[in-house]
Amino acid sequence: MATKRRGRPRSFDRSSALERAVMVFWEHGYEATSVAELTRAMGIGAPSLYAAFGDKRTLFEEAVADYIEKYGGFIDRAMAEEPTAREAVSRALREAAVEYTRPDRPHGCLVLSAANNYSESSEEVAAGLRRRRAANLRAFESRIHADVVAGRLPESVDAASLARFYAAVMQGMSQQSRDGAGRTELEAIAEAALGVWPG
Repeated sequence: MATKRRGRPRSFDRSSALERAVMVFWEHGYEATSVAELTRAMGIGAPSLYAAFGDKRTLFEEAVADYIEKYGGFIDRAMAEEPTAREAVSRALREAAVEYTRPDRPHGCLVLSAANNYSESSEEVAAGLRRRRAANLRAFESRIHADVVAGRLPESVDAASLARFYAAVMQGMSQQSRDGAGRTELEAIAEAALGVWPG
């Protein structure tokens, strides 16, 4: 009786291949990254990429999740761990200055820059990134609103507008880093932004 043959095991480390995909998407964005560039960076053929990760969009979504877990979680940690909104926002901005300019990886934030320009066929990818940015904005707003309610900020503070301001500062810091600004320059931006904190 013939025995059932097992499929050949993967000849590559999936987590390492995914990490390399993160770096390519982070550097070039979703739309500008081709499957050929991905397979070259990941060290695998196109059939292996499709078998292990699905299509380019599915790979990108997994890459974004991996990016957030490894590199982008500093915002969530700041919001969760600091006792006041000012300390949380201050920590997020200062850590962004460090994280956005590390010399061993692409500069800026993948979630902020990966779909700045996209075609209609990539709308769902861009929408997914917008949802992630909106979640960060809500986290900022929630912390600020809690401090207004607790009396740590004046009642006149518009939590939504203040949150949007600091989210815009972080977006600007990301773009500045991609344009060549270093940690010192981004820290100066962070300090200037914190100088207008109300109260």
